[in-house]
Amino acid sequence: MRLLVATDAWHPQVNGVVRSLEHMVAAGRRRGHDPVMLTPLDFASVPLPGYAEIRLSLVTARGVAARFPTLAPTHVHIATEGPIGLATRRVCLSQGRPFTTSYHTRFPEYLAARLPVPERWSYAWLRRFHGAASGTMVSTPSLERDLAGRGFTRLMRWTRGVDTDLFRPRNGEALPEALEGLPRPFFLFVGRLAVEKNVEAFLRLDLPGTKLVVGDGPDRARLAGLFPMARFLGTLTGEALARVYGASDVFVFPSLTDTFGIVLLEALASGLPVAAYPVTGPLDVIGGTTVGILDQDLGAAARAALAIPREACRVEALRYTWEASADQFYGNIEAAHAEGAPGRRGRLGLLRRALPGEAPLPRVGEG
Repeated sequence: MRLLVATDAWHPQVNGVVRSLEHMVAAGRRRGHDPVMLTPLDFASVPLPGYAEIRLSLVTARGVAARFPTLAPTHVHIATEGPIGLATRRVCLSQGRPFTTSYHTRFPEYLAARLPVPERWSYAWLRRFHGAASGTMVSTPSLERDLAGRGFTRLMRWTRGVDTDLFRPRNGEALPEALEGLPRPFFLFVGRLAVEKNVEAFLRLDLPGTKLVVGDGPDRARLAGLFPMARFLGTLTGEALARVYGASDVFVFPSLTDTFGIVLLEALASGLPVAAYPVTGPLDVIGGTTVGILDQDLGAAARAALAIPREACRVEALRYTWEASADQFYGNIEAAHAEGAPGRRGRLGLLRRALPGEAPLPRVGEG
């Protein structure tokens, strides 16, 4: 399989989408596949307003189509709904080529948090975008139920994994220097500092000890000014990030809109119990287990989580591996492509329609 992965999320971004795709590329190569990437690094781009670390590619369908002869993919997966995803979708439709997509982000809720755009408008657009795919991958059962209820079709499950060698209990290790002398317990948040992550809900909690914040984003300066007693450690990766997880006592996940939350698995693998709201993501990872507390009262959940044995958290995390995730990912792609494009089964009927705001699609065979 020569798999083209088209994504608007890639380095230098640090997020769950990028980490998931990194692991799928590596796992594909171990399986004898030949994954190739189409990312913002391949095009001129401009920063997304308010998110300088996110680049919007200046790309057209014609520009993507010009790369297809060199890329020569046998299969196509569109990971995001941004400019690269849109352009690649149009090329696949024009060529009658089946493709899969994945639903990583609750974009309607994110947009509604910033602008007066009704969620139903955004969901209608996303339904059209993903409706052209032979299969759309979702990370959890609750997200699958939610999207199915909104009219999304051909949904396929793709869970996530965690590196349990890197993220592990750090019993007996010295504290990271940045944490020395701080009062315990340590309540940790890891993620992008932006309004949709609801970080302020965590920082406003009345908790003992110290709140630790790992990550960066457009809301960092505001939050640091409002909550000077919290420790903002910036973006950490690799061993430095793993050491902070291992040194902490409870992981607090205040997001109401994440579709999964790889950080939940990283925390559990580090022996860290989780406190979160009972919403998609935490419900699927933590619900029905003894390794976290889900409660509408996030402060009560965080305090109660202190009593959870760290050993149980590690055992739960060992259920999630990137190899199992890759089995699902590549199995979904093979199954969806074998089925063929929905439009082929209906003579390109559904797929031939452009999304709102797009020019009419070229005829099959046109560049």
